[in-house]
Amino acid sequence: MLYSLLRPLLFRLDAERAHRLAIAGLKFMPKGPLPAPGPLATEVAGIAFANPLGMAPGFDKDAEVPDAVLGLGFGFTEIGTVTPRPQAGNPKPRLFRLAEDRAVINRMGFNNGGLDAAEARLASRKRRGVVGINVGANKDSPDRVADYLTGLTRMAPLAEYITINISSPNTPGLRDLQGDRELEELLGAIAANRPALCPPIFLKVAPDLDPQAPARIVEVVTKHGIDGIIVSNTTISRPPLKSQYASEAGGLSGAPLRDLALEQLRRFRKASGGAIPLIGVGGIASAEDAWARIRAGASLVQLYSALVYEGPGIARAVLQGMEKLMLQYGFSTIAEAVGSE
Repeated sequence: MLYSLLRPLLFRLDAERAHRLAIAGLKFMPKGPLPAPGPLATEVAGIAFANPLGMAPGFDKDAEVPDAVLGLGFGFTEIGTVTPRPQAGNPKPRLFRLAEDRAVINRMGFNNGGLDAAEARLASRKRRGVVGINVGANKDSPDRVADYLTGLTRMAPLAEYITINISSPNTPGLRDLQGDRELEELLGAIAANRPALCPPIFLKVAPDLDPQAPARIVEVVTKHGIDGIIVSNTTISRPPLKSQYASEAGGLSGAPLRDLALEQLRRFRKASGGAIPLIGVGGIASAEDAWARIRAGASLVQLYSALVYEGPGIARAVLQGMEKLMLQYGFSTIAEAVGSE
């Protein structure tokens, strides 16, 4: 209720400024307790999650407020994307609210403070809850594979899982790493150089892949022992939109991405046959949205853009609804519901 009163004021601010204000607010808010394991508790890739709902990367790029995010009720949070060296990202403005469409367009360009800053923050916190770390390559890197290996090696001791992000549309050429030869080279290097005490590794893919791509990606992922696939990132496609910002360049997220991301998840579920965990993200804004991803094959789900429109209470609202849906459909655990569509 409080957020519904504050939202009109926040929406008068530039979207990126409002985002920074949200991060600042979370820094000074009392940290809530970690969500306790309950009916929605699940285990994925050997990690115990109090519930299957996570905060997607992009919100807490530099690991400034992971504990505060977990205190909102999320079962896990993913910081980043973090690159080896700090980078400013793309010129501003680069973040746009499409309020009429309940969507966001961003062309941030992996703006972040680099591995040193994130590593220092994470090393200084008391290890609690499930915190994943999303790693990427610098825009001007001469060797992007080396960048991913650096991120993996540096962040492995501090993360419950690592995400290899090759699907942002805002770093030129990054999505080329989803090609057969490029993906084989990257994941082969990761398999050969994986730290001895390495947490599970997830691969984050785009929603704009051709129908044959999931089978090819699943084959390479399985070959090199990657532990899960996150489906999906933002889209460069443009379904019909009402907002004045509809033509802005960048990745589109929020409600217009929902059906595309769900369909791509179904393709990965079919390609994998349930043999590899999938994480569903893109356009999730309600318990029904999250439940649809679970039934389509996702073991976990993430959201971010919906937070802009629904506020910090969204996690608990979605989880309450998911618990009711699980009982309604006659499942005793989330794991039983995965892929039951």
